[in-house]
Amino acid sequence: MSFAVNVKQYKTPLNVEMGDTILQTALNSGREYPHGCQSGNCGACKSRLYSGDIQMSPYSEYALTQEEKDSGLILACRAVPWSDCEVAYLEQDEIVAHPLRNLNCVVTDLERMTHDVTRIKLLIKTGGPFDFSAGQYSQITFQGLPPRDYSMANQSGNKLLEFHIREISGGKISAFVNKNLKVGDSVKVKGPYGISYYRNNHTGPILAIAGSTGLAPIKSIIEEALKQNAKRKIYLYIGVRDIPDLYLVEYFKRLIKHHTALSLNIILSESKESNKYRKGYLADAIANDFDNLNQTKVYLAGPPIMVETCINQLRKIGVRDENCHADAFYTEADKALMAEKYE
Repeated sequence: MSFAVNVKQYKTPLNVEMGDTILQTALNSGREYPHGCQSGNCGACKSRLYSGDIQMSPYSEYALTQEEKDSGLILACRAVPWSDCEVAYLEQDEIVAHPLRNLNCVVTDLERMTHDVTRIKLLIKTGGPFDFSAGQYSQITFQGLPPRDYSMANQSGNKLLEFHIREISGGKISAFVNKNLKVGDSVKVKGPYGISYYRNNHTGPILAIAGSTGLAPIKSIIEEALKQNAKRKIYLYIGVRDIPDLYLVEYFKRLIKHHTALSLNIILSESKESNKYRKGYLADAIANDFDNLNQTKVYLAGPPIMVETCINQLRKIGVRDENCHADAFYTEADKALMAEKYE
C-alpha cells in the first residue's frame, strides 16, 4: 500500500510506500529535496504540511522546535505518511544550483595541522570543472572505503581542493587518512552538497563560528565574503579544547592585517594553564559579546553539541532561524546512536 504525496515543487506526486519517509522516497526516485543528516538532527529537510496525516519518527528539538511543529512544519526525513498528503519543502533565501560532479582526484599534499587533524589537498584530474558555494561539502571515497562527507576549505573553481580531516576515535576512514593516505593516491569526490552555504546577496555583518574542523567551511565562507566586500564586518570565533587543538591561527592573523574589519576570537573549553586566550564555551562567549545581531548572518560548523548550544543562545538574543546557517558534523557513530535511539 502506498500514499500519494504531492510536493508543491514537483510536477507529479510521490508514491510513498507505507512505512517509508517522504525524503527517502524522493531521493530514491532521483528527485531533489533539501537534506543533510537524514536522521532528524539538522533540520535541512524542514517542510510544511498543508494537508494529510503523517507520523513523525523521533527527532532532535534542535532540528525542529515545538513551536515550529505546532505551526505545521515537519522533517521530511522523519515524516511517514498515513494518508495522501500535500507538503512543500522550505525554500532557501538564496537558491544555488551547481552541477553534481563525480571527480577523480589525486592527493598532492598532506599536512599535519594538529595532533589529530590533517589537511589534504586533491588535484582534480577528471570530472571537472567543480563549482560550489562556500560552506558546502562533498562525499569523499578513499581507495574503496565507504564514502564520508567533508567540507571544502578552498574557493570554488580551483582545481586544487582542500579538506581538513580530524581523526575520530574508532573512525576507520579518518584513521586511514591520518595514518595511511599518501601523496599520489587516487581519491573520488562527489558533490557539492549542503545548504549551509554563504549567502551572496547579504551585505551586512557576519558572525562565523567554528569548532574544530568546522574551520574548513568557515574558512571558505570568510574568504568568499572578503573577496566580495573587503570592508564588511566579520566576527570569527574559533572554539577548541586547548592550544594543541588550534590551527590556522597565523593564517587568520595575516588576513586581519589586510582586512581590519575581520576580528578573531579564540575560546578554549578545557585549558587549565594558558592565559593567552579566553576560557569557556563558545555559546557563553557569544552571549557575553553580543546583545544585538540585527542584520547579521550567522554561519556555524563543528561538533553537534557546539552547534546546538550556540543556536540556542543565538535564538535568545533574537537571531532568527533564517539568518542562522548551521552545519553540525555528525560522525558515523553519532548517526548510529541516533538511529538506535529512535528505533
